[in-house]
Amino acid sequence: MKINLPPFVEKILETFEENNYQIYIVGGGVRDILMGKEPVDWDFTTNAKPEVITSLFKEAFYDNKFGTVGIPDPKEKKDRYGKPLVYEVTTFRKEIGYSDARHPDKIVWGKTIEDDLIRRDFTMNAIALKKEKDGFKMIDPHHGQADIKKKLIRAVGKAKERFQEDALRMMRAIRLATQLGFNIEEKTFQAIKENVNLIEKVSSERVRDELLKLFSYEHNADGYMLLRNSGLVEKILPETEKGFGVDQKSPKRHHIWDVGTHSVKSLQASKSTDPILNLAILLHDVGKPWAAKKQKDGTITFYNHEVISATIAQSVAKRLKLSNKDSKRLITLVRWHQFTCNENQTDKAIRRFIKNVGQENLEDMLTLRRADRLGGGARETSWRLEKFKKKIKEVQKQPFKVTDLKVNGKDVMKVLKIKPGPMIGKILNNLFEEVVNKKIENKREVLLKRIKGVKKIKF
Repeated sequence: MKINLPPFVEKILETFEENNYQIYIVGGGVRDILMGKEPVDWDFTTNAKPEVITSLFKEAFYDNKFGTVGIPDPKEKKDRYGKPLVYEVTTFRKEIGYSDARHPDKIVWGKTIEDDLIRRDFTMNAIALKKEKDGFKMIDPHHGQADIKKKLIRAVGKAKERFQEDALRMMRAIRLATQLGFNIEEKTFQAIKENVNLIEKVSSERVRDELLKLFSYEHNADGYMLLRNSGLVEKILPETEKGFGVDQKSPKRHHIWDVGTHSVKSLQASKSTDPILNLAILLHDVGKPWAAKKQKDGTITFYNHEVISATIAQSVAKRLKLSNKDSKRLITLVRWHQFTCNENQTDKAIRRFIKNVGQENLEDMLTLRRADRLGGGARETSWRLEKFKKKIKEVQKQPFKVTDLKVNGKDVMKVLKIKPGPMIGKILNNLFEEVVNKKIENKREVLLKRIKGVKKIKF
């Protein structure tokens, strides 16, 4: 097997070999190579102890109990997230006992590569490559290469034991299936269904990270359905389950799917790989089961469901421990998704919409609206929506805050020869109102002239 290695990967392998230590390429990088892809990550395992590894590489660091040493790229290359590229080298190890379904109770150093591979999660991740004179030798004791060819995710050994060792592996199996377009082997999937309660022992942060990765893939709706069919959704996003079976089809209503199905179809229609946006699409109607009412004529209404949905989204964000920035964005998109899309709206109404949503979220909100429409059975294009988009662009040419004016406080003080004080703000606010009401243009020369006549302005 011939592999083109990055120079520093070559250097790592050579350094261990020159010092008579075993070194193997392992993990997702091996999987990528066997699938004909350019490896995203390069991970290694060795029989050298951590203190030996750090002696071989001056910049190496070791600050954990799992035998993993980080070796920074000396050329300060960046990884896919823009962070300094660090290669991880882990000493062969065995893991004993998992009483909390999260961490091994005890770790001992392994003696062989086979000791190390047997502790890994899935067969496709339990393959090692060793560099030899004429190429690379593959160590594949669990037949991972065959499973890769079959596009199958299979647990190493007994699936139940692997998930009891680390319950997050259940989510990882589904996330990897979503990412790679693989199926999950029958016994492995059955083991997930039988052990879903174990996910409650996993930290919110770890669950969040796997979930957001899943929502960043093209076929994230399929991933969500895998989570749902496994029973994991009931544990990590139980609010979304309540929408299935809640009918929306009624007189004067365009919907043809129940709330839950509509949300999944909206997710399918999303072309975004932004995980927070896709989570918002999934949650946009999550409040409908609580808002549903059937009128005398048979019409089903969901008045104020967006407010309820936003409250639920806030709860989800808190449970998943999203950052303040991501939480705010998620809640905003859910709260204001039910906007009126009418090309005849006044500039004032559209300005109010933009202020509610935030200019930074406009594109995301329009993406959500598109997905919402398609998820409800509407056509791809809408002349009304296109006209609405054009009007939004026109309205945004106007200032939205005082700082958008073509003059500032320094200009006011210079023109009027006055010192800093409350008057400066009052003058700028007055100018802002006049520009918004189209009494004057937001042009520097026009505003400076208006400032000169400030004595005529009444406060």
